[in-house]
Amino acid sequence: MNDEQGGVKTWQWAVTVIVIIVLIVLGYYMFKGNDAMTPNTDGTMNTDGTTATDSKEVNRVVITDQFPGNIVYVSTVQLANPGFVVIHKDKDGKPGDIIGSMYFDKGISNGKVTLKTPTMEGGIYYAALHSDDGDKIFDITKDLPIKDSVGQTIMKLFRASSTITEVKG
Repeated sequence: MNDEQGGVKTWQWAVTVIVIIVLIVLGYYMFKGNDAMTPNTDGTMNTDGTTATDSKEVNRVVITDQFPGNIVYVSTVQLANPGFVVIHKDKDGKPGDIIGSMYFDKGISNGKVTLKTPTMEGGIYYAALHSDDGDKIFDITKDLPIKDSVGQTIMKLFRASSTITEVKG
């Protein structure tokens, strides 16, 4: 009788450990956000936010709609090498004039870009990644746009609106 009780306790302990591991894994993917299942250009899905062709060097920018004004908050920028987040105004559905830029070190970080011209209510803007030539000063002729594995400039469209829901943290 004692052996069965000991076996049940061991079995319960093993199941508890497995359930805890499963909950941790599920929690990780839930809190990682929508970036965890970003479609690749070829229609395949990666769970780590990288493209299928290059999992070592990841460049990406995450930005949400913003309140109008002279500061743009960057939720996440990930750079394989130091570079810039460059804010463009919309011009006929494409990035137009540059209204601000900010240098970011290699790796994952967040920050803000102070603009030369404020964003306007209802306006469409783009946050594009640009390389740095090593001087940490943005120059459109030297600090070229960073491309993804299929040759597209890495950028994120966002809007300026005073009716967005503010998310803190």
